[in-house]
Amino acid sequence: MPGVLVGLEAAADAGIFQLREDLALVQTVDFFTPIVDDPYDFGRIAATNSLSDVYAMGGKPVTALNIACYPAKGDPDTLAAILNGGIDQAAAAGVAVIGGHTVDDPEIKFGLAITGVVHPKQIVHNHTAQAGDTLVLTKPLGTGILSTALKRGLLSDDGIRRLTQCMLQLNRAASEAMIEVGAHAATDVTGFGLLGHAHEMASASSVSFRIDANAVSLLPEVLHFAEQGCIPGGNRNNWEFVKDHAQIRAGVDSLLAKVLHDPQTAGGLLVSLDATKVNAYLSRVADHGVEARQIGEVIPREAVTIIVE
Repeated sequence: MPGVLVGLEAAADAGIFQLREDLALVQTVDFFTPIVDDPYDFGRIAATNSLSDVYAMGGKPVTALNIACYPAKGDPDTLAAILNGGIDQAAAAGVAVIGGHTVDDPEIKFGLAITGVVHPKQIVHNHTAQAGDTLVLTKPLGTGILSTALKRGLLSDDGIRRLTQCMLQLNRAASEAMIEVGAHAATDVTGFGLLGHAHEMASASSVSFRIDANAVSLLPEVLHFAEQGCIPGGNRNNWEFVKDHAQIRAGVDSLLAKVLHDPQTAGGLLVSLDATKVNAYLSRVADHGVEARQIGEVIPREAVTIIVE
């Protein structure tokens, strides 16, 4: 259809529709069940997660619509806290929540439909990684495993705080910096885990990714809880999705490998950029409190899309 710059192809993070030569809309939607116990924080995390797809494509989110599922006989104060959390986090990102819709559902769900803007020549795609690029990940991994530990009552108050803070960190600074340095490609790391999203990105770009497992930043206690069996069902599903496309080299810790395909909520950006621009990118995001890590490189296409060393 005329005007559609990015649609359903290549597992893109958001859809993009061109309005004029210098302006296009970026549109996405995401919602899920509670990931933490505090309803206000759940609303904030859901908003952060929803905004991420716009940031991953180099866009600037502008407006949002609430999407809420809530039991009709549920506590209205809890629903209000969820909605207020979403509104406050959107406001922190400079985004106006201008409406939405709520339906009666015994299982609570919340998220946002986001509309953003981007210059058509500044779109960051997930299919344009280039051999020779360096891969940078902008957040630590482990939210799926730690959320499972939280559900089982095993996570300490300090652990809950660190998990929540990680999921509340907006990808705005990471997105703006990749535009400034001219990154070649990016995606956000969410439900399919690092390896799943890396596979989609590498496959779409007709290249392979070599990932240094020990260079990937992890949330505290993730390996401990993985050893305790706090593995979400999505982790196993993610491995089924990626196992035929990934090679885990001998010597990579088996628990660490599980973290690499752990489903993430409000995860960071996986950015592919020229090796000469890595230091500038890391410096820019560090100025905004983002602890990004160089985790690998892009190589010419091999038999598998992902090689973990």
